Amino acid sequence: MSTEPSGLSREPAVQYCTFKVDHLLIGIEVWRVQEVIRHQPMTPVPLAAKEVRGLINLRGQIVTAIDMRIWLGLAPRTDGVLPMNAVMRLHDEAVSLLVDEAGEVVEPPLSTYEPVPSTASDQIRALFSGTYKLDDALLLVLDTESVTRITGDHNSSTSGTGARRS
Repeated sequence: MSTEPSGLSREPAVQYCTFKVDHLLIGIEVWRVQEVIRHQPMTPVPLAAKEVRGLINLRGQIVTAIDMRIWLGLAPRTDGVLPMNAVMRLHDEAVSLLVDEAGEVVEPPLSTYEPVPSTASDQIRALFSGTYKLDDALLLVLDTESVTRITGDHNSSTSGTGARRS
């Protein structure tokens, strides 16, 4: 229930879970994030897209794990620290994004939203729907449909394994 006086409107806020991948700050809408867990053992998937690091077993559910560093064209980590799994809900399935670290939940003002700059790389423009200017960083908003393009190709070939429900 709003505590605003009648006649005044407040712009609707969107909350994002933030994640670091190298020097990038990535935001995923809070309602899409199922959980953030430590690195899990993975089973490689032959002939999968290069971004698909493998499959993890999340309490009996088979989940595709996408390596955000590969997807973004970044160098692999050299510090020996394993990535975290940011498990998100995408349509009727879970997908894990391998990230360097989890951040905070932020609620940036809608007035700071901008489209991805035309000067950004093609890869960045393909993966993110926009940006928010925060006080100390630029938040890249993940375009979840870009995740569908990767997992859709993979899951169509493994639908018999339970990786995707119809």
